[in-house]
Amino acid sequence: MSLVDQISEDLKAAMKAKAKDKLEALRAIKSAFLLAKADKGATAVLSEDEELKIIQKLIRQRKESAEVYKAHNRPDLYHVEISEAEVISAYLPRQLSDKELSEKITSIIARTGASSMKDMGKVMAIAGKELSGKADGKAIASKVRELLEKTG
Repeated sequence: MSLVDQISEDLKAAMKAKAKDKLEALRAIKSAFLLAKADKGATAVLSEDEELKIIQKLIRQRKESAEVYKAHNRPDLYHVEISEAEVISAYLPRQLSDKELSEKITSIIARTGASSMKDMGKVMAIAGKELSGKADGKAIASKVRELLEKTG
């Protein structure tokens, strides 16, 4: 079952269960998918990679909003954003642990022959593609930087 179909099924189930928080998060995902498809054209189909990027963006938006609400002492809105982020993150593949991320990036560094921070762009291009959806972009970048500093 595709991710779009899974979300549609979960949306129906959330409606029947009257799960308001889950419903809002699922509607946000579906809306973002529809907007992305509309941008590409009427008959466009989103790739799995594009769907994962949209989901990651939605999670990042929720977390950033939650931090703003926390800073402005609005725990009610903070909890709404965090709960939506948790619902949305259920549609991402299992995230890599720090150790797994290090191993994958070390492998990419070895394959590219990167030896210093000058090669960060080359490593990030491959790491971004291979690890998309499995790790946060910021985590990937910081791990690449850390490992390249050790080699260089």
